[in-house]
Amino acid sequence: MKLLSNFATSAYRHLGYLGGNRPNCSVSWRKMATEVEKAQSAVPENDTIFGKILRKEIPCNFIYEDNQCVAFNDVNPQAPVHFLVIPRKPISQLSKAQDEDEPLLGHLMNVAHKVAKQKGLTNGFRLVINDGKHGAQSVYHLHLHVLGGRQLEWPPG
Repeated sequence: MKLLSNFATSAYRHLGYLGGNRPNCSVSWRKMATEVEKAQSAVPENDTIFGKILRKEIPCNFIYEDNQCVAFNDVNPQAPVHFLVIPRKPISQLSKAQDEDEPLLGHLMNVAHKVAKQKGLTNGFRLVINDGKHGAQSVYHLHLHVLGGRQLEWPPG
């Protein structure tokens, strides 16, 4: 079988796995680095796994979609409910957002709220935005993690 491209290998590393040709093959998968370790080695790129998902080059079941953003379940959930909200506009990280992005940033939070409600998170949820190396950002396309469905601990890390 044909080996994965460098991009696909990088994508699977981000998803937490290393090895093999494809996730559906009978290859032995092993857990990769922690999020902090991934963030330390992440390189801001022009294209990311989220760009490929938005262009439908990588299949994904959206749980929400509009002209500004999409939401989908995280492939490596850290809580009973864990989904991502990503803007269609490729903003690499929150600290790189411009003043003109303010309405979009608010929209992302509103979508997070709507989808959390649809998923029954009536007792609360947490929004997480990782920003840069020390913020444990491993994919340089702004994204909101929405986590809930259990009591979350504080402080978070």
